[in-house]
Order: sequence, then C-alpha cells, then structure tokens
Amino acid sequence: MAKEYAPFVRKIEVEAENMDMVKEAVEAGADIIMLDNMTPEVMEEAVAWIDHRAEIEISGNITKENIEKIKELGVDYVSSGALTHSAPILDISLKNLHPVS
Repeated sequence: MAKEYAPFVRKIEVEAENMDMVKEAVEAGADIIMLDNMTPEVMEEAVAWIDHRAEIEISGNITKENIEKIKELGVDYVSSGALTHSAPILDISLKNLHPVS
C-alpha cells in the first residue's frame, strides 16, 4: 500500500524483529527489510527465507566481535548505533585558549 503513494524512485523499508514480521514484510512487497535485534540464528533463518526478494539491513547488537559473522550472511547493509552511543568521551575544554597573533 505504501508503494502506491511513494514516488517510483523511493524504496519502502520495513523493520522486523521476528520471523513473523519478516514473512509479513516480504509478502507486503517491502524493498528493504531491517532485521533488528535478532540473534545470529534468527538472522540466518531470516536471510534464507527472504531469499533475495528484498534487500536486507541488519541492525542492533552489532559489535566488532560479531561483524565478520554477520558479513558472511550476505546482507546488503549493516547499521550500528554503537559507533555513537558507545564511543568514549573526549574531554574538551576551552579554558586555556589564547588568541593567535
């Protein structure tokens, strides 16, 4: 239904958190399906079930420790909030700034 109102150059992305949602997204004709916060086992099952009928984005629980395994699944996109919400704090102070002559 969303495709009827979107310009032809737009893609419809659906977020799925379990296999029922994945199946519903595929049946609805989603262009991109985001597999969010799934276990590696469920991700693998979802990728196999989607079977190239939509592009696949993986999100949630992405770490430097598991990124290689996720890459092997053959997904199209990986998004990770850890790049920002888990970054170390950088202490910046303006107290000791002096004019440049």
